[in-house]
Amino acid sequence: MKRVIYRLLGMVLTLVVSSFIIFAAMYAAPGDPVTFLIGNPENITPERIAEVRAQYNLDQPLLVQYWLWASSAFTGDLGVSFQYHQGVGDLMATRLPATLALVALSSVFFIVAGIGLGILAALRQGRRTDSTVTAFTTLASSVPSFVIGLLLVSVFAVGLRWFPVSGAGDGFLDRIHHLILPALALAVGAVAIISRVTRQSMVEQLATDHVEAARSFGLSASKVVRRHVLRNSWGPILTMVALVVASMLAGTVVVESVFGISGVGKLLVDAINTHDFPVVQAVLLYMVVTYMVVTTMVDLVHPLLDPRIKARNKNS
Repeated sequence: MKRVIYRLLGMVLTLVVSSFIIFAAMYAAPGDPVTFLIGNPENITPERIAEVRAQYNLDQPLLVQYWLWASSAFTGDLGVSFQYHQGVGDLMATRLPATLALVALSSVFFIVAGIGLGILAALRQGRRTDSTVTAFTTLASSVPSFVIGLLLVSVFAVGLRWFPVSGAGDGFLDRIHHLILPALALAVGAVAIISRVTRQSMVEQLATDHVEAARSFGLSASKVVRRHVLRNSWGPILTMVALVVASMLAGTVVVESVFGISGVGKLLVDAINTHDFPVVQAVLLYMVVTYMVVTTMVDLVHPLLDPRIKARNKNS
C-alpha cells in the first residue's frame, strides 16, 4: 500500500511539473495570441487589445494565468479554442474516437505479429529463421512511420485501390477498412520492439534450470514452451506492450497527418499552425496524462505478473 501511495504522489508531482512546463512553453511561444484572437488587423486598437487581454486573463502574471488554467482543467474545463470558437474538451471528444480506434487496431497488429515473430525467433535461435526475423525487425525499426505510410498509400491505395487514401470512415466496418493502412504504418516499428523483447525473454527462460528439469521429466517441447517458458516470459512482454500502446496514444501525430485522419494528433498539428494555444495545451496535457497513467499502472501491475519483483520489493 505504501508503494502505491508513493507512486500516486509521484504521479501528481509529475503532472504538476509537466503541466506548468506545457503552459509556460505556450506563454513563451513567439507571437502574441491577442492578434490571433482579434483577427482583422483593422480592429487592433489599444482599447480592443486591453479588452481581449482582460477577457482571456492575459493581463495577469504567469503564475496567476497558470493557476486559473490548471484549476479549470482539473474540473474538466480546458478553455475555448481560438480557431473553432468552441470548448476544447468538446473538440477533443469528437477527435478522440478516431485516435483510439487507430491505436486499438494497430495494437492488435503489433501484438500478434511481434509476439509471434519473437516466439519463432526464440525457438529457432541460431538458425536462418532467427537471423531473418532479426534482420526484418532491424529494418522495420529503422524506417520512419511516415515513410512506411507513404509507401502503403502508394502501393495499396493509389496503385491497387484496395484501401481509401485518407479519412477514418463512418461505421464500424468502414472505419476498420479506412484504418488498416495507417494502423499498419503505426505498428511496424512496434513489431520490431515487441519481437525483440519476446525473443530475449524466452531465450533467458529456455536457459533456466527449471526448464531443463521439465525436459528431463519427458515433457513434450510444446508443453515445456507453453507451461514453463511462455508463462514466465509474459511479465517483460506485457510491460513493453503497455509502454508501446502508451507511446502510440501520445504519438499518432505523423500517421494521422499522412492519412488525413481527424484525430487528436492532427488536431495538435492544426492547432500549432494556427497558434490555437488552448488546444495545443489541452492535447499536450492529454498526451502526458495518458502516458503517465499507463506507465504507472504497468509499474503497479508488474509485480503481479512477475513474482520475483514482488519478492524483491518485500525484501527491500
